[in-house]
Amino acid sequence: QPLISSSKWLQLHGLKRNKLSLPQILSQIGFQHREDYVSTLGKPVASRYAAGLFPQYMRAQDGSVYNLTAKKELILHFVDCLMRAIELYKQRMDWLTSASRQIFGVIQEQCIVIVLDFGTASAAEFDLCCDALSMVLMEQVTQIAKFNLIRAAQDLVRWQPQPAAVSDQAVSSAVKWLWKLARATTTGPGSSAEALLEAMDNESVSN
Repeated sequence: QPLISSSKWLQLHGLKRNKLSLPQILSQIGFQHREDYVSTLGKPVASRYAAGLFPQYMRAQDGSVYNLTAKKELILHFVDCLMRAIELYKQRMDWLTSASRQIFGVIQEQCIVIVLDFGTASAAEFDLCCDALSMVLMEQVTQIAKFNLIRAAQDLVRWQPQPAAVSDQAVSSAVKWLWKLARATTTGPGSSAEALLEAMDNESVSN
């Protein structure tokens, strides 16, 4: 799937976009049972001409009543559309909660700098971090324009001096560089902040 936010995804595939929200469906399979104000009585009065003629549905949200006039075939059509929409939502949720997206979310920017701060990670934790970072590089970074990696240390360690254009070769190089990093490195009290400041200082990242 493309790297788009859930709000953008809903604009493309949501129920409203496909005219499958409850109000939209109700307007296509029936009509609202309305009340009109009768001045002689001084109160709103509901029309009774349709009473008993049609099945009715009451919306729990506002209590509005709809007379359902659609044929069975149209109802089944909407059932089928909603079942397909449910399956699409399930696929989206599975995608969002799997692999690198479960850890990093969905990358939206076209140029990113990933700051690595392993702290006092054990060997096993270090390997897990490298696994996760390799995964996000191969699954998501391959779909953007530029990227770089900076490791927080007393002397910052950079994969490249500046964010590099994304290519298969560049991502492969970054993954190899990542796994060649020493687990332990000398850090100072401001190492993490310095790495973050450098990452944010890059014009292409801030734009």
